[in-house]
Amino acid sequence: MNNHDSSVQTFRWGAATPEQRRVVVAAGLGWMLDAFDVMLYSIVLTTLMRAFGMSRTTAGFLNALTLAASALGGLLFGVLADRFGRRRMLSASILIYSISTFACGLSTSIAALAICRFLLGLGMGGEWNTGATLVAETWPAAARGRALGIVQSSWAVGYALSAVVAGLILAHANWRWVFFAGILPAVVVLWIQRSVAEPPLWERSRNAAVPGEMRRALRRSRGPLLVLTAANTFGMFGWWGLFTWIPAYLALPASEGGRGFNMLSLTGFLVVLNLVGMLPGYLFFGVIADRFGRRQAFVGYLVAAAAAVPLLASARQPALILIFACVAAFFGTGFFTGSGIIGSELFPTQIRATALGISYNVARGLSSLAPITIGALSQRYGLSWAFGASALAFAAAAVVGLLLPETLGAELVSDGATSAIPTYGD
Repeated sequence: MNNHDSSVQTFRWGAATPEQRRVVVAAGLGWMLDAFDVMLYSIVLTTLMRAFGMSRTTAGFLNALTLAASALGGLLFGVLADRFGRRRMLSASILIYSISTFACGLSTSIAALAICRFLLGLGMGGEWNTGATLVAETWPAAARGRALGIVQSSWAVGYALSAVVAGLILAHANWRWVFFAGILPAVVVLWIQRSVAEPPLWERSRNAAVPGEMRRALRRSRGPLLVLTAANTFGMFGWWGLFTWIPAYLALPASEGGRGFNMLSLTGFLVVLNLVGMLPGYLFFGVIADRFGRRQAFVGYLVAAAAAVPLLASARQPALILIFACVAAFFGTGFFTGSGIIGSELFPTQIRATALGISYNVARGLSSLAPITIGALSQRYGLSWAFGASALAFAAAAVVGLLLPETLGAELVSDGATSAIPTYGD
């Protein structure tokens, strides 16, 4: 523990201001609806494979294309958010992924679907770092981990909602209407633009900006930026490799290496997976990180995720599959909260959104190889064995995570610095 422990222990959640609560709601809704739109593809993947005659490798490529586009979107929106504002770019990213998801439903070929998925990825990449930066610059250090944990946990709610909506729509209509439902998040933009203000910290930093300071700040931060990007890359490879293919893994017949779940069983499974596994994983990370430290929680989660994946892959009974999937989801998704907390506390205000965009979305772009890799491996060895690549990736992320500095108790200040950031090895 360090000398900031007392502030962590005494902060009262009810002391948050209305503006702080609105910021968490705005970022949380954006991330929840991002998950809703993005994961619709995975839920209807087996239907799309039949409709377009796609192989597993092609299906994996389309999801990889979305992830690669998210890297570009994260970089683009990060730079724009540092220059023009967090709220404005959060709204723009939500509009882009909403309209692009709707357009997926109009696709008549694999090429058209690929273009829509690419555009969706641009908005997806922009939403995360703009929302996380908005929260980090609005909340105090004592509660920043829990605030970002709430935001990250909304991904699980969005994923579960996509499973419910897709299941209901597919029972009465075709897959196109599933994507048409993806336009709904656009409505949230109206509320964000009216009710959420830009952080005063960013406003002060913009007014005090010195020409060339962004480039100099990025050079000074390149060491921790490279380490965080590498840890995120391995962790995201594990996540996207596993959770892109879990719906198909469950839905495919046993003769094709799956578990033979019907649509009703699959929908129920995914709802439980998200609400019992992912949601508390995100939330508890914030609590643990605020109490014991960011790096310890980050590495611990990744080690547990690496151990849980083989248990999931070897399970045959539905109850055991659900239990081990929830454990893998708890730890394998909860570590994302740590990425947002550590990144927001490592980097100075004038490059915070840009650096978060690099560390998170470049990693997500590189991890776009995961769906293709798992799909290709499954063609030869089956999905159960292919998931071993995800376990190895989680383990590699834990090793790299040990190199991260501890940032517990760091205060963000308006002159572009971050106080009390330890050096490597602290």
